[in-house]
Amino acid sequence: MSAIAAEPFDDKFRQLDELLPTPTTIRTASGAPGHAYWQQRADYSIRATLDEANRSISGAETITYHNNSPDTLTYLWVQLDQNIYKPNSDSRTGATVRSRDAWDKPRGPDDGMKFDQMQSMMTARTFDGGFNIKSVKDGSGAPLHYVINRTMMRIDLPQPLKSGAKVSFAIEWSYNINEQKVLGGRSGYEKFDDKNDLFEVAQWFPRMAAYYDVMGWQHKQFLGTGEFTLEFGDYDVAVTVPADHIVASTGELQNPGDVLSAAQRQRLEQARTAKQPVVIVTQAEAEAKEKTRASGSKTWRFRAKNVRDFAWASSRKFIWDAQGFKKDATNVMAMSYYPKEGNPLWEKYSTQAIIHTIDQYNKYSFDYPYPVAISVNGPVGGMEYPMISFNGPRPTKDKKTGELTYSKRTKYGLIGVVIHEVGHNYFPMIVNSDERQWTWMDEGINSFVQYLAEQAWEENYPQSRGEPRSIVDYMKSANQQPIMTNSESISALGPNSYAKPTAALNVLRETVLGRELFDFAFREYARRWKFKRPTPSDFFRTMEDASGTDLDWFWRGWFYTTDHVDVSVDGISEYTVGTKDPEIEKAWKRARHDEQPVSITDQRNKGTLPRRLDSHPELKDFYNEHDEFTVTNKDRNKYNEAVEGLEDWEKALLKEGKHLYLVDFTNKGGLVTPLVLEITLASGKKYIERVPAEVWRYNPKKITKLIITDEPMTSLVQDPYWETADTDQSDNAWPRKATPSRLELFKSQRGGGEDMMKDYNEKLKTKESKESKDDKGAKDAKPEVKAAADQGAAAASK
Repeated sequence: MSAIAAEPFDDKFRQLDELLPTPTTIRTASGAPGHAYWQQRADYSIRATLDEANRSISGAETITYHNNSPDTLTYLWVQLDQNIYKPNSDSRTGATVRSRDAWDKPRGPDDGMKFDQMQSMMTARTFDGGFNIKSVKDGSGAPLHYVINRTMMRIDLPQPLKSGAKVSFAIEWSYNINEQKVLGGRSGYEKFDDKNDLFEVAQWFPRMAAYYDVMGWQHKQFLGTGEFTLEFGDYDVAVTVPADHIVASTGELQNPGDVLSAAQRQRLEQARTAKQPVVIVTQAEAEAKEKTRASGSKTWRFRAKNVRDFAWASSRKFIWDAQGFKKDATNVMAMSYYPKEGNPLWEKYSTQAIIHTIDQYNKYSFDYPYPVAISVNGPVGGMEYPMISFNGPRPTKDKKTGELTYSKRTKYGLIGVVIHEVGHNYFPMIVNSDERQWTWMDEGINSFVQYLAEQAWEENYPQSRGEPRSIVDYMKSANQQPIMTNSESISALGPNSYAKPTAALNVLRETVLGRELFDFAFREYARRWKFKRPTPSDFFRTMEDASGTDLDWFWRGWFYTTDHVDVSVDGISEYTVGTKDPEIEKAWKRARHDEQPVSITDQRNKGTLPRRLDSHPELKDFYNEHDEFTVTNKDRNKYNEAVEGLEDWEKALLKEGKHLYLVDFTNKGGLVTPLVLEITLASGKKYIERVPAEVWRYNPKKITKLIITDEPMTSLVQDPYWETADTDQSDNAWPRKATPSRLELFKSQRGGGEDMMKDYNEKLKTKESKESKDDKGAKDAKPEVKAAADQGAAAASK
């Protein structure tokens, strides 16, 4: 005896209760902060000095930590992020290489080892990085016991810190600044050919680790990918730098009279109401300072309120421009700092992009609350901190002519990275998600709003992320991890944490919810959680609560699995409703008969085969004049009897004349999705029919959908606008469409391969022969070419 068991039902629509944490009075089932919500606070007073010659920083800070939790704390955890540069850090000792094949048999430059990669590995072994903690003392100056655990430091409190209490303690420290282009990272210095440096300073002081209801202490080691989550607080910071340096910083400058000239202060005031960026430190002023070294130092003082971090940049090379932007509750000074190597690109686009970002992000979240927003050009390609961001793209300088040019990719790379990094002020600098756990909660959400802001910059903006079609290659690739994967366990960070969440939210906005419902819910999330610390469940629940839509299937498929969208249109059957009227029905059958192809035998017999009936017409009878499609009186009587007992509405249904199509769809990718059907009718009319994802609720693998039309359907296309991230468009159409491509032809290669004799006799090139050739080329050049080269060189020297 055998038993046949049904396959386990894969319910794509089961609720997320089994995955999401149980709601509490701290984090409610609606996704909002509850009445018992709490978070810690840390205020900082910092005094630091930049030693330009030794490329190091020393400082002293006082931290006032407020225990707003219901818990009593016996110790505190402090982050020492600079310790990632110690040779024995987990980041260094836990590093791996791609594969043995990438070393032994590189298929090309992308697989092989680069010079800068090898330099980085070698330098990391010898660089004396990391914090030197000189002292940790309590408020009375007594030493506190502390233990350093790689990038974390535990401070043992002499007395337990009770709920509602606060404690102050002081730390003295110093560290050597890394050369960013060699050792990488989110900060560091850049050295220029003119012997000047540019410093971008971040993660530069011991910072309080987060303590919150979901995690307790967030003491995961800093490995480099998972960024930060920190406590909000007020900062009072003084940085002492060489006297000829310009400092860009989180917060508002408190002593402009001590560090700026009268002309610079006047320009800064003018910029507050200007319609275009105003140059505060000109290129000529910056270039003059590049050639000398001022003696002495100046101290720049800044204050920032209710921020979770603090960063700054310093260099004598800085050009500085600014423009005020005031709208609704936002009143901000947008400012850019950049060396001359950033022009003409930076003076044209950076500050404009800052203002555009704030204007657009305000629409989708909340009014920008801070007084300053800064973009700095330096060695860091793109990194964000409160009120300040570090951004990398620059023009290219021709080594021979000095001509400065930039590619389209560089131009939009600058605009895009400024939008992205300034946008991070909203997510996660204000909506303070835990980046150490969930990269997508800041990078993915921010990249999505960046996508919206870029669309508002210009038509056909060349966006790299956002469109669902741009993520399909990743979604059908092997070795993926779900979006809901810890930051340090993601192998393809860009596609997984930036591009896929962006595409997912775009699908949610455009295809699942619609813009009105989505935008309301998204703003509600941003406003609920600004200056608070949301978790993934808070985002998921808020989006459902504020949109009034059960989206568990969406979060489960897009965020918790590696399923992808791949819907196939497998078959279509056409039906029309029988009228029972023999005049109509037999005519319909005759038409179907006449549509059948004429047999090859009948085709060849026609006109060539003599017929007896043609020569003897007397043989014809009733059946030669009537066929099976002839309507008889019996047919008519049967029809009359059939309709006699019908209600009027039943008779009307028989005469509707609608076309009914049964369409079979297969979910090959596993990720359930709404169906977007473009239907073309015989008249040429086209229309879109949108079917919700719930169509898959009873069978997530295969469904049959009924489509009713007024006239015959000639074609059907699933996902015609490529809006659902369907990974295979070849099976989305009925009838099937041919896929166009190109065949490239190549000449046959003939030859004997390597010719060692020829190679041995080749004339040896020397530096002198190369210079002689270059000189000859310059003499032979047309006058207008030489003039352009001279002009470019002169411009570059300014």
